[in-house]
Amino acid sequence: MNKRKVRQVLGISGGKDSAALAVYLKTKYPQLDIEYYFCDTGKELKETYRIIENLEIFLGKKIKKLRAAKGFPGDPFDYFYNLYRGYLPSSQARWCTRKLKLEPFEEFVANDPVISYVAIRGDEEREGYISRKPNIQSIFPFRKNIWSLDVIDKVFDNKNSFILSGIYKKKIKNDRISDMVSEILCKKISPDYTRSQKLKELLSIDVVGFNKVVFDFLKTTHYPLSYLETYPLTDNEDVLIREDIFNILEESGVGVPGYYKSVEFTVNGEKGNYARSRSGCFFCFFQQKIEWVWLYEQHPDLFKKAMEYEESGFTWTEEEKLEDLIKPDRIRKIKEDYLKLNDNSSSQKSEFLIDILNIAEEEGCAACFV
Repeated sequence: MNKRKVRQVLGISGGKDSAALAVYLKTKYPQLDIEYYFCDTGKELKETYRIIENLEIFLGKKIKKLRAAKGFPGDPFDYFYNLYRGYLPSSQARWCTRKLKLEPFEEFVANDPVISYVAIRGDEEREGYISRKPNIQSIFPFRKNIWSLDVIDKVFDNKNSFILSGIYKKKIKNDRISDMVSEILCKKISPDYTRSQKLKELLSIDVVGFNKVVFDFLKTTHYPLSYLETYPLTDNEDVLIREDIFNILEESGVGVPGYYKSVEFTVNGEKGNYARSRSGCFFCFFQQKIEWVWLYEQHPDLFKKAMEYEESGFTWTEEEKLEDLIKPDRIRKIKEDYLKLNDNSSSQKSEFLIDILNIAEEEGCAACFV
């Protein structure tokens, strides 16, 4: 197969995970020539821009700012907000993700073969964005399984079991392991034997061996990795979880984004802590009610701007306008409910508070595609 220049990119969301991934790859795989980018909506918290500046210093490289609605004098979000006549994005209609994140990213990479590094941790159960464009391939360095779901589906297609078995025999010289692998590969995917089971069994035997076999198999396809002769991440066996992320950022000097910092509040004489759980726009509709209260109390100017968008008649949260959410009785009720659902006793001992109502963290829009 003819070799082509393969671009390697990493999207910086302004959150802790993508920032830690940039530090991790720079430190462990300095030979990778990675392009860093940030999709700027114009509605980010100031802490987001600060972490980007810190990363640029550490990486010794500029992070390219991507903005939608080129030529529009205001913020990109406002352009589409006006275009859609005040229709606010929601979990059912996430036009902000498509217009402000996905489209600028896909324009940035164009039709070049691209490896996109995704900061999903080893303690998370989600896939993240997988592009439908065949020239973009996602890799997950923080997980035991670095491969995306589409790759695993192709690798485990029943008709490819013979090809995989042959590659394994060339790569693995240990007869006992080779026999174990061959037995697993011969098992056909079915309702009684799922893809996840097969993957787990193979990874439990030999992570590096599996990675090298997948890499060799991909050379028979048109995935971006097929254009590379070698790939250092096939030797990767690291599994990084939330605690590791904080350690990477603190030890590197990049630091943790300030909006994760735990802030104490008191309601009915009882103390609790709150913080923001994600990067992204300050008015992100994925925020929990307690995070809206955090925004109102910590950034009243931004909360006021979020309220102004509701003048169109649409609301950021279902069945409740922001002007009602900040009434004293309502704020007290939100804090009371939060304390009941989330035990803050352990959080008070930590500088940072990440989980809101014990809901799995996502990094805002970035979780959708990078």
